[in-house]
Amino acid sequence: MCGTCATADRLAFLHAARNAANRLLLGEAHVRVAKALDLTTARGFDRAVAVLAAQLREEARVADVDALRAAVRVLDADWHATTPTQRKHLVAAAMAAAGRATARVPAQLRVPFGETAERVMRSTREAARRDQKLSIAVDFGALDRRVLRHVVESQGTFVRDEYGRRIEAFGAEARRVVARGLEQGLGREAITDILRESAHAALVTRAPFYWEIVASSFIAHGRSFAQMSSYADAGIRQYRIEAVLDEQTTPTCHFLHGKVFSVADALRRFERVEALEDPNDIKQAIPWVRERANSRTGESRLVAGNGEGRIAVAEFHASEPTRFRPLVSDAELADLGIGFPPYHGLCRSTTIAVV
Repeated sequence: MCGTCATADRLAFLHAARNAANRLLLGEAHVRVAKALDLTTARGFDRAVAVLAAQLREEARVADVDALRAAVRVLDADWHATTPTQRKHLVAAAMAAAGRATARVPAQLRVPFGETAERVMRSTREAARRDQKLSIAVDFGALDRRVLRHVVESQGTFVRDEYGRRIEAFGAEARRVVARGLEQGLGREAITDILRESAHAALVTRAPFYWEIVASSFIAHGRSFAQMSSYADAGIRQYRIEAVLDEQTTPTCHFLHGKVFSVADALRRFERVEALEDPNDIKQAIPWVRERANSRTGESRLVAGNGEGRIAVAEFHASEPTRFRPLVSDAELADLGIGFPPYHGLCRSTTIAVV
């Protein structure tokens, strides 16, 4: 199955899980979901993602609606009576109003992020002791505390950055809507209705699975960093990538499955990422791998970004999506920041110690 189709199937599953998770989290079923966190199986990982995504969506919902209303209040204007400069200022004011409403979201998400990160890391260390027989303590050490702080703070920064992009995109669309409306001779009410629809799409509807992507990336990063800390505590020098091999596995995870990397290299990568604050810098330091297909030839490449641009790491043909021609060495993969999951949105790959 192609990577795009596999991802679509996983998104459909998570979409179906959304309502059940929301019912649990909103108290319609009196179940303590925190006790059921299990990241050792694909199903357990998916459930953890669905539960966290539901929490994040619920936390952000009121602010999203407030941003919509604040923006529309500003934009409900007699546009025919305004000058180009006044129109520019009105759109800017609407963007600022939306920004004030959504500015509180990252702080609101610190609680679910923090609680989930602690459970993810504790569950990961317990699994390392139980399943991989590593001689480590379950209690967090200094490195674990650093990991916990980093994953929570960096994810909040990513969310803040995403809201900024969405508000900027809405501002650009609002300017286009007003310009077209005036050209077409639309009245105030008609222009406001179109602006309201645009604001709803940008600030409330968004990408349907945005919070699933956020939750999946957050949990996967927390698990990977906790595994590296566990390996270091146990004196493990190397680890192996372990993909979930089924009909939903992407070419990226097929390619990386079984590759062995250095624990020390992974810890150095974490220290580098920990020192970064800009979301774009973090993305460059631990990039996702993307598939670039040539429909004419049937050839595809797996590419990863870094500070110098995108670098192709492997290529394959559509007729054999699990047979690859590597374009870089495993050491170069680690240098690019592709030494541990996640490798893409909704990535289920994990690691195991090489003993």
